[in-house]
Amino acid sequence: MIFDVSHKTLYRYTAPVVQSQHVVHMSPRALTRQSVRLHSLIVEPAPVTRYEGVDSFGNIMVILDIEMPHKELVLHARSTIEVTPPPATELTKTTPWDQIDGRLVLANNDLDLDTIQYRCASRFTPPSPEIAAYAAPSFAPGRPVLDAAMDLTNRIYDDFTFDGTATDISTPIIQVVKQRRGVCQDFAHLALACLRVHNIPARYVSGYILTKPAPGQVKLQGTDASHAWISVWSPQAGWVDFDPTNGIAVSDEHVTLAHGRDYNDVSPISGILLGGGAHTVSVAVDVSPVN
Repeated sequence: MIFDVSHKTLYRYTAPVVQSQHVVHMSPRALTRQSVRLHSLIVEPAPVTRYEGVDSFGNIMVILDIEMPHKELVLHARSTIEVTPPPATELTKTTPWDQIDGRLVLANNDLDLDTIQYRCASRFTPPSPEIAAYAAPSFAPGRPVLDAAMDLTNRIYDDFTFDGTATDISTPIIQVVKQRRGVCQDFAHLALACLRVHNIPARYVSGYILTKPAPGQVKLQGTDASHAWISVWSPQAGWVDFDPTNGIAVSDEHVTLAHGRDYNDVSPISGILLGGGAHTVSVAVDVSPVN
């Protein structure tokens, strides 16, 4: 699959912003199954300095310093990405989840710290008795780790309702568990917390998913959205992606931007402002397959 992706974010401020600095994660990653053919990022007003680098998780980041007073900030990322399906994985043939510890030692007897870091609780994935209780049915002793992850993915899809008004990024995951409602970020964080409470390496993935209009309807421009899912590690298959919002294993209709421990590591735009007052933000995303 080849996709053209347009992701435009507009901030409006009630008072002029005198100066702002931002970290931006809006550049797709080059991966084994994903290649980036074209990418551009337009920023208005133009920054005084613009640095592109790689963060500690291997994601492309852009650091902006804007010194022109402004009441509007526009970031418009456009990309053309080719995605291929991941190789077939026999989920039931992977290492049991409760034997993962012994497989995190490298050939030279060092620990695989790059993988181990994704077992640790993070700001949005704290452990709790409620999380452990919800996760428990998927993690019977000796169950293959990816088979357990797929079961957890399906359970979250069945048990929770997608509701864009139920939460925001500050909503604690324990509240999501209680109200059984949320959005893709919430479901990804819940899945991560369930996996990490069992010491299973799992990471947060940000990106996009191809959406389809209802039968007989025309797809409207700007009505897609950024998306979030998870990636789970096994010794046999490496990192395998699951989408608890849709109850599926990820194939070739998901485009990866970045991955980290949780949303905080890969938020599309973060930063600090001098001035600005209150603000509103609008986001328009289009994911279109290329013939």
